[in-house]
Amino acid sequence: MVGLALAGCAVHTGEPGPTGLPTPTDASASTGSTSSTAATSTSPAGTSSAAPTSAAGTSAVPSTTTTPPSCVDEVAEQLSPRQRAGQLVMVALQVGSAPSSLAPVVQDGHVGNVLYLGGWTGSVEEIAAASATMQDLATDGATGGVGLLVAADQEGGEVQQLRGPGFSDMPTALVQASLGADQLTRDATVWGEQLAAAGVNLNLAPVADVVPAELGRGNDPIGQWDREYGHDPQTVAAGIVPFIRGMERAGVATSVKHFPGIGRITGNPDFTTDGLVDDVLTADDPYLDAFAAGIDAGASTVMVSSALYPNVDAEHPAMFSAAVVDGLLRRQMGYDGVVISDDVNAAAVRGLSGVQPATDFIRAGGDVVLTGATASGAGMVAQIAELAGTDADFAARVDASLHRVLQLKEALGLLPCG
Repeated sequence: MVGLALAGCAVHTGEPGPTGLPTPTDASASTGSTSSTAATSTSPAGTSSAAPTSAAGTSAVPSTTTTPPSCVDEVAEQLSPRQRAGQLVMVALQVGSAPSSLAPVVQDGHVGNVLYLGGWTGSVEEIAAASATMQDLATDGATGGVGLLVAADQEGGEVQQLRGPGFSDMPTALVQASLGADQLTRDATVWGEQLAAAGVNLNLAPVADVVPAELGRGNDPIGQWDREYGHDPQTVAAGIVPFIRGMERAGVATSVKHFPGIGRITGNPDFTTDGLVDDVLTADDPYLDAFAAGIDAGASTVMVSSALYPNVDAEHPAMFSAAVVDGLLRRQMGYDGVVISDDVNAAAVRGLSGVQPATDFIRAGGDVVLTGATASGAGMVAQIAELAGTDADFAARVDASLHRVLQLKEALGLLPCG
């Protein structure tokens, strides 16, 4: 059951983001590109154009100084091409696998992010030891000393990747929504503190998908498992906002998913290529309001689905659609934070022809491509780096994505200069 977490994986509140983690719409401040505008003035005819002087007779023109690079810029500059590409890939540590088994993928393949997957049972202390082992793999040679995003799907109900002593038995989203905002924020803070103690710094939750009441459990990825917070965008927003605030108060980043929503489809993208078309959603769909509320509440990332939305893009599933990612999410909704793909190892993606998941996702505007097929991670890093070396437009996309990821990691204390 827990394997369902990755897939079937605008209202603006005006509330500030949580302290310590970046407000996503401010991410463009660290894109790595700087510009300077020279302020010039034209002296009127017959007047002196000499620099003004102070009363003491010294020039009042300020001396030219060089602004030191930010920590993000400094780290980005020092990374090799493959280390840069590796920051844009996340691979799974499958249940029962030794954390050290990721050494070839992280140290040799330069993958910069990992995910607990498959349903782990162990104490907080045991998971913390596993997380520490994985972080130890992030050496100067592997990732340039940049720490890993260590993620888990810790939604509640059937989808709770980490269980055991020290982890609460989290209720379903539908039950969470009934708790009230204050109580849910308190509970989510506790759940976030448990994740932080286990070395998990990114929770791939909450679910912002709206499942129509008339579809209900006929929606296999979400409704079937009570993963939705409600059946209208206002109810869903009222649930996900306190969840996000609680998690991020605990220092754990969050991800609203599965943009632009898989509440109307019937098939589960993890297991089928059928029933994955939402032919209702449009660019001004009210169901998008739930995602907007989560973004405004300070969600650190947005996960994009592998479903198809013909009214926005009839040719490409959402994660490979520039119209969805660059257009709908970034330009229309103003989101400039980290965008993560749903699992590209899912049946919905494996069933596509002519697709290069890693490069196609980044070209569409995404940042971190997630795969449950751990061994494929190094190959994805190589594909990203190689294309960036020959395609200037793609290289610019990689640079922008890298800076967004590093900004998030800086907020989480994962940069060597942070």
